[in-house]
Amino acid sequence: MAGGAILILAAGASSRMGFDAAGVPRDKLAEHVDGKPLLTRVAEAALETGWDVCVCVPDLAHLRTSMLPEGVIPIAVPDAAEGMGASLRTGIRCLPQGIENVMVLPADMPELTAHDLRCVVSAHCPNQITRGASASGQAGHPVIFPSRCFAALSQLQGDEGARSVVKGFDGPVKLINLPENHALTDLDTPEAWAAWRARRG
Repeated sequence: MAGGAILILAAGASSRMGFDAAGVPRDKLAEHVDGKPLLTRVAEAALETGWDVCVCVPDLAHLRTSMLPEGVIPIAVPDAAEGMGASLRTGIRCLPQGIENVMVLPADMPELTAHDLRCVVSAHCPNQITRGASASGQAGHPVIFPSRCFAALSQLQGDEGARSVVKGFDGPVKLINLPENHALTDLDTPEAWAAWRARRG
């Protein structure tokens, strides 16, 4: 579908990841998945949809900017410490002109694939919200919003994310079942990463 953009949320502090052996804060988005940093992997998958890809980062000098592949637009979120609302409202306001739909994609979801993202994009229709779900039907990510949601997204505050926009939407919300728990798995602690890698073998 023409006129779409993907907004990857990558401005969080990874505060629950703690520190490495040298006392340096660990960044969950730098954790390697299939041989590359998670943020790089997610951004590359997003680019495969053919939509514009924007990534919210804490600032343009941050290490995360160096993980972005060519063709991705970084967006600095100076008040990122406020929470996800800051990333969403800043990202929406910075989208390229003419965008009719935006996919909101958290950067810390290691199981989402390019195929998953294309499935959600291909199922999207104007004036509906389309979101990924687990194989059993539990709503998750990513979520595509039509342009009539942009005003509400650009006013979000705090760390709740876009739940209130989905809840207040007056049109259809279509769930797209993705494999297993691809739409739900996010990893915020070293323990969660270790358990996930153990399950993967």
